[in-house]
Amino acid sequence: MRRRLDLAAGLVGSPEVIFLDEPTTGLDPRSRRELWAAVRELSARGVTVFLTTQYLEEADELADRIAVLDRGRLVAQGTAEELKSRVAGHRLDLTLATGAAYLHTTSLLGARATRHAPGALTFSVPTDGTAAHVRALLDEIDPSRSAVSHFSVHTATLDDVFLTLTTTGRRSAEEPSHA
Repeated sequence: MRRRLDLAAGLVGSPEVIFLDEPTTGLDPRSRRELWAAVRELSARGVTVFLTTQYLEEADELADRIAVLDRGRLVAQGTAEELKSRVAGHRLDLTLATGAAYLHTTSLLGARATRHAPGALTFSVPTDGTAAHVRALLDEIDPSRSAVSHFSVHTATLDDVFLTLTTTGRRSAEEPSHA
């Protein structure tokens, strides 16, 4: 209810531009979808909506253009589809058979892996989604065909974009200087 009141108060006077800062934080799924519908309606009426959010599904759903910030610095901008294709059209999610296979694969892929879950022995790596590229990755990661127990290919998300574009910068910044 509070979010709806905030939005209604911001619309008094029919503004041409509205700023929404984390508008769906704390909302249940139904209320979130109702707020999304209200934002779409505003946009359709010609109101420019600036949305800041950490919920990248929300940005994917609502935004015509997206800017990705890392530590206050602009690292990428474009449509959701442009950003996804810039990083990778898809991602390959892998579940490894053993802890040793997980460690070996993690060291093999290095910064190419965008998601890690050591407890579940899973990680993700960008791919273009073609059978040839997925086969090449699987052959690289698991030439003996015993290390990978399961895999799946998914369309890239804005989470993948964010993790890819910001993780590399953090790793570089955290590495000690050898100068």
